[in-house]
Amino acid sequence: MKGNILIINTGSTTTKLGYFSDGVRVFDEKLEHSADEVAKYKSVMDQSDMRREAITDFLRSRGIPLEDIDIVMARGGLFTPVITGVYNVNQDMRDVLISCRDGLHACNLSAVLADDIAKEINAIRDEKGLEPRFGKTVAYVADPPMADEMLPECRMGGIPEFTRKTLFHALNSRAIVRRYLREHGLTVNNVTLIVAHMGGGATISLHKNGKVIDVNHGLGGDGPITPERAGCCPPFELIDMCFSGKYTKEEIKLKLVGKGGAVAYFGTNSLLDVENMAAAGDERAILFLKAYVLNICKYIAAMAAVADGKVDAILLTGGIAHSKKLMGDIKNKIGFIAPVEVFPGEDEINSLAENGYMILSGQTKIHTYNKDRIIED
Repeated sequence: MKGNILIINTGSTTTKLGYFSDGVRVFDEKLEHSADEVAKYKSVMDQSDMRREAITDFLRSRGIPLEDIDIVMARGGLFTPVITGVYNVNQDMRDVLISCRDGLHACNLSAVLADDIAKEINAIRDEKGLEPRFGKTVAYVADPPMADEMLPECRMGGIPEFTRKTLFHALNSRAIVRRYLREHGLTVNNVTLIVAHMGGGATISLHKNGKVIDVNHGLGGDGPITPERAGCCPPFELIDMCFSGKYTKEEIKLKLVGKGGAVAYFGTNSLLDVENMAAAGDERAILFLKAYVLNICKYIAAMAAVADGKVDAILLTGGIAHSKKLMGDIKNKIGFIAPVEVFPGEDEINSLAENGYMILSGQTKIHTYNKDRIIED
C-alpha cells in the first residue's frame, strides 16, 4: 500500500488523529481540548479554526510536512440523504454539516476540518511548485452514520408522521463485515450478516449483499437498553412524563440518551462496573445484565426475521464485546439463528485508513454527495 493518509475524528472535547505512511500506522493521537477552551465557543461548529490550528501544530511537532499528505480521511457527520460508501467532501456536504441541518454532533466538524486541511495542502504544493504523487489532495468520509439503504417496508412507521430513520455505527460495522469476508476467504460480498455493535449505544444492522437493509436508530430511542440509553420506552408513559411539568425537553432527552440504561440504575455507564456488582451478588445488577442480553438478542432476532431467517453469521463487536461472559450469554440465546463470531472493540482510525488506501488504489467507488437527493448505487 502506497501513500500517506491523515485521519481526523472529532469528539466533543477531543480530536483523534491518525497518520499512516505506506500502510504503516505512524501514530494514533488524541488531542484534548480543555473545558475552558471549548467554553469560548457558542457551538462546536465554531471551533473549526481552533481545532485546525491544533492539528497542524501537532503535525509540525511530529515533523510531518503538510505537503507530504496524499489524502485526508474524516469520520462521517450527520447528513442525509446518503447510502453507505465513500464520499468526497464537497460544498453540499459542508453546507449541511455546518448548518447542522440533519443534527448537531461534534463529528460534523471532522469533514469540514479535513477539507480545509486538504485545501491548505494543495495551496502549499502550488506555492512550492511540488508535484503530488496521487493528484490533488482530497478529503473524504467513509460510511457516514446516517447512511440509509433500508427496505421500504423497514422504513415505514406506524403513522405517516413517523418514518423510521437510521443512525448507526456504520464505519465499524462495515469494517467488521470486510474483516469477516477476508477471514473466510470470500472475495464477493454475497452474504447476509447481522452486526451488533455494542458500546455506550447499541446498533444492530442487517447487511445483505453489501447493503445495510435494516438497522435501528442508535440515538433516536429506537433500540435496546444500553449502558447509557433507555432504549424503546412505553409511549403512553413517556407522553405522561413529557407533560408532567417536572422535566424540560432537554431533561427528557437526557433520560433517554445519556442518563438512561445503566446510568439510570447504577450511576455508571460502564457495564464492567455492573458485571462486578453482579459478581458480588447484587441482585439488581444481575437482573440488569439479563435484561441487557435479552434486549440485544431481541433486536438480533428481529433482523433475522427481516432476512427470512436466512443469515450466514452474526457478528458481535464494540467495546462491550470484550466481555466474555456477556458474549457467551448472547451466543447461547441467538446461536440457533446462525454461527456467532466476536470481534471485540472498534478501531475507527484503522477503518478510515483502510478506506483511504482503497481510494488511492482505485478499489472503491467514490460517491458525490447531493443534499437534495439520495445517491443511487
